[in-house]
Amino acid sequence: MLNRRILRIKAFKVLYSYSLNSSMSLQEAESQLQISCEAVRDLYLFMLGVISPLAKEASKRIEAAKTKFNPTQEDLNPNRKFADNALAVYFENDPDFKKLTSRKNLSWEQYDAFVSKLYDSILTKDYFKKYMSGETSSIGEDVKLFIKIYEEEFVDNASMDDILEDMSIYWNDDLAYALTICCRSLEKLVKEKSWNLPPLYMSEILKLKDPNVDSDKVFVTKLMRAAFTGFEKYSTMVSESVTKWDRDRLFSTDLVLIALGLAEAKTFSEIPVKVTINEYVEISKYYSTPKSSSFVNGLLDKLIQAMVESGDVVKSGKGLL
Repeated sequence: MLNRRILRIKAFKVLYSYSLNSSMSLQEAESQLQISCEAVRDLYLFMLGVISPLAKEASKRIEAAKTKFNPTQEDLNPNRKFADNALAVYFENDPDFKKLTSRKNLSWEQYDAFVSKLYDSILTKDYFKKYMSGETSSIGEDVKLFIKIYEEEFVDNASMDDILEDMSIYWNDDLAYALTICCRSLEKLVKEKSWNLPPLYMSEILKLKDPNVDSDKVFVTKLMRAAFTGFEKYSTMVSESVTKWDRDRLFSTDLVLIALGLAEAKTFSEIPVKVTINEYVEISKYYSTPKSSSFVNGLLDKLIQAMVESGDVVKSGKGLL
């Protein structure tokens, strides 16, 4: 589920917290990292859980329309394609999904106003009208519809952001990735006719085809430990390499990203230097200032090369330097 870009971001956030609170212990940092990783899968489960409430909202409105003083023929003979969609029925009755969401208290019940507003928005969309006008019904069609809903209704939704902030401090910035995994899971459900909780780390999936794939859990744990224990050393290297700037005037995000890059270069001999630099440059584009990417790129390249020359960083294999 979690790829290495996401894991690097998770490590970055924990190390950033440490940079602001030096009393944090390594054990606390590792615990926070694990909780943060698990939280992405919880968010994924929560977002899958919206499927059934949306169908129930449609059904509730259909039943309410029948009780009008003067119902129309459409009210009395409604199109129940969405209300009775197979995907909602599946998750409503899947024991594993229900057990997981119940144990983690991942319920949409208290957010019924949001679900109602969300359904109002969906009703106006051309993709929904096309779905409802289709003469056939299948779980494949239902999946395509919900993928469209995930793609268009949740990201950049202020009300959705408020819900996520209310539910977990660890869900910040993870919505788009969780929705991507939701879409992949729904496509897989159509092919395999069943849903299973995805492994937390992408390497666990890749190991099914190649047992020699390195563990992503081991990767992010080693990265976190190396960056945490070496943070003062790497911070000093950064501040000493930037003329006319002392450490207190450096952007904290840039400092943390560079420290992570240096820790990764030193700890993982099998990861090419270019890959390491590119990863933290890309992360800086989202989490730091407009000028940070060139700063992170230039300083990481300079410091890693110096560490290679001194023997502090050793890369073995073609194309790793």
